[in-house]
Amino acid sequence: MSAAEPLIFKGVPGSPYTRKMLAYLRFRHINYQLLIGDQVSRQDLPAAKVHLLPTFYLPNAQGELEAVVDSTPLIRRFEGDFMGRAAVPGNPVLGFLNDLLEDYGDEWLTKAMFHYRWYYQDDITTAGKILPRWSNNSATEEKLAELGDYIAQRQISRLYVVGSNDVTAAVIEASYLRFLAIFDKLLQRHPFVLGDRPSSADFAIYAQLTQLAKFDPTPMRLCLQHAPRVHAWTDIVDDLSGQPAADDGWLEPEQIRDHLGDLLSEVGRVYIPALLANNAAIHAGADQMDATIDGQPWTQPTFPYQAKCLQALRQSYFNLDPADRDGVDTVLNGTGCEAFLGS
Repeated sequence: MSAAEPLIFKGVPGSPYTRKMLAYLRFRHINYQLLIGDQVSRQDLPAAKVHLLPTFYLPNAQGELEAVVDSTPLIRRFEGDFMGRAAVPGNPVLGFLNDLLEDYGDEWLTKAMFHYRWYYQDDITTAGKILPRWSNNSATEEKLAELGDYIAQRQISRLYVVGSNDVTAAVIEASYLRFLAIFDKLLQRHPFVLGDRPSSADFAIYAQLTQLAKFDPTPMRLCLQHAPRVHAWTDIVDDLSGQPAADDGWLEPEQIRDHLGDLLSEVGRVYIPALLANNAAIHAGADQMDATIDGQPWTQPTFPYQAKCLQALRQSYFNLDPADRDGVDTVLNGTGCEAFLGS
């Protein structure tokens, strides 16, 4: 793939994963062209098998364009296609921790994002007004109001899919507040998750914060009240094209537990139990996942994609050589994250 040719993809500002990829591409100095709204329909582009944002249009093995989704494998693909300013550390121990924390951002923090946006009326009203304008800003007010109602009704009806409901609300909201406090302290030690240069884990966490800390009224108010540093960090990460990416910018593995311990303990407290409960329910042939997370009841439909996330984490771990697995074990021991190896 030529570095001179822009990567073409479609997305919208209200999609955290669109924001994740935009920030990643800017940091990596990768040329891109973002299509918003009806810009996509004006070009001869293939349809995606699954309608997700962002959607990239990339050449397949035969050189034909195909629609590709899913931010994490896309980043791994681009790490191989483009040289310099890597966002995935070469050290295997740090690489695994980056995988784990990227997954936490993509798959757990997104529960808070979706929950706050469609659970509280102020947030529903704001989203209903702005989301349709991001893709259809030239439409009439009547059409925009109609689109806003449609989007809100559709997304509220899907709250149960990510696990947001009256039973789980307290767990989600308490976890978000703990995350804000933990991440605020982390940023006082180093500017990024793995040290002094960003990784894909930063972009995953940032992506959810573009909505939680910067757009949706309820979680933004909480962020400004409890962790204004996190609010400011989200603006900083939006464009890191000028950020240095020195080889010594990563922390050494023996330093990482002191920096990441509290964040990893939060991952082990909520996200790993959710992954394991979901996996167990799927293996039992159940459509419903009923579990205890953070000492409180949790119920939601099973989520096959997150079973794949757990499998990918386990594969990443067992692909390490024994010495690097020992290094990961040393960092994870006592955080609750080590339970991902369980059933």
